[in-house]
Amino acid sequence: MVQTTSPHLLALDLGDKRVGVATANTATMMASPLTTLDNDEILMVNLAKLVEEYQVQLLVIGLPRSLSGQDSAQTVKARETIDQITKELGIKTVMQDEALSSLRAEEELKSRGKIFAKADVDKLAACLILEDYIQGLGE
Repeated sequence: MVQTTSPHLLALDLGDKRVGVATANTATMMASPLTTLDNDEILMVNLAKLVEEYQVQLLVIGLPRSLSGQDSAQTVKARETIDQITKELGIKTVMQDEALSSLRAEEELKSRGKIFAKADVDKLAACLILEDYIQGLGE
């Protein structure tokens, strides 16, 4: 495995079937979609590989909530996954509101006029979550 030259932030858009992943180099703080991972029994193994490869300093994880800002069943599942990631990978995590990130990602992809897969939406949603987090750092 080839290591990158500088540390990164990694963002996750947690879904029942897939997890969208985006990254940003800590030097440039420019977010970009990276990949999608299956949300299965080897998710933690695959995340650990990305954390090592990208020298991840922080995981930014999208926290789903209802449109009114209240916790939902998805919020509970996300918090459980976040706890598992923190425990198993021993990496610092932060939660970022992911309100409408998948819808925004899908609309952006549609506006490009090209055919896209659900995995494209997932990794772009992770990118939007990461962009929101980075923008919040400057406020």
